[in-house]
Amino acid sequence: MSGVDQKASDAAKARDSRVARVVHSRSVGFGVSTGRRFFAIDGPTHAGLLAIELFTTVIPLMIIGFSYAHGFSSSANLGDRFADALGLTGQRAEDVHDLFGSASGIRSTWTVVGVAGFLVWGIPMAITVAAMYARAWQREPFGLGGKLWRGAVWFLVYLATQGARSATTAASHAGFSRVGFIVVNLLVIWVFWSLTPVLLVRNGAHGLRALFVAGLAGLLIDGVGLTIAARIALPILLGGWTGFGPIGVAMTLMTWCGVIGTVWVVNACATAILWERTAPLDLVADTNVRDANISDSRLASL
Repeated sequence: MSGVDQKASDAAKARDSRVARVVHSRSVGFGVSTGRRFFAIDGPTHAGLLAIELFTTVIPLMIIGFSYAHGFSSSANLGDRFADALGLTGQRAEDVHDLFGSASGIRSTWTVVGVAGFLVWGIPMAITVAAMYARAWQREPFGLGGKLWRGAVWFLVYLATQGARSATTAASHAGFSRVGFIVVNLLVIWVFWSLTPVLLVRNGAHGLRALFVAGLAGLLIDGVGLTIAARIALPILLGGWTGFGPIGVAMTLMTWCGVIGTVWVVNACATAILWERTAPLDLVADTNVRDANISDSRLASL
């Protein structure tokens, strides 16, 4: 057999192996497959990295953005925004209010250097998210430059969606149609998670219709599940930490960043599994590749 024939034979065998893995994966329960992939790609490690990066990047930018949106007013307090979002009332709401300063104290940070300083912390998070998605979707990873710019664009889009979610929530509290804004909020989340693989995954735009089906997993996990969990768990966490003052709130936020990081990794795995079960079999077999960082035995179980 010539070298060309041998390569063709090896390629055919590799594709047949991928087809067999996809068929096997479709026969396993959705939750089981998602859990297996989460641990196969070292999900806890990715979640831990994302938690630290979220805490050092997103939280400061949220505070700066809130202060800017309120004109750095001395009467605007981020604690009130947290209390309102979590449905806190009475003494607990007052405790959270007292732990945050007014928006006017952030005015000095609203500079190109000040904002850019926090955005720089988004660079490692951008790389982490792009690398994690490549593994979850079993695709060839982008180079460092590709991970950086794609992850950075994704991060900016993520911040925009969070701003849109905050705006719709504030509008609903202002007396507009609450149901209507909740629907818009969920649509934003659905579109965001549906199109995330287009940006972060090689050949991610293939099977576009299946992507929007896969995005339903993100809608349920992030848009519904995480929102409900936040309303229940965060007040409990705050209640246990408020006695420690600002450090207690910081620990609460750090804990919650860990939850969000875990949700992002689970979401990447869940949307990948759902896409693989919705897209045509040939398309899945042609786009998915072996991840060199996952052993054959672990990959076979995905």
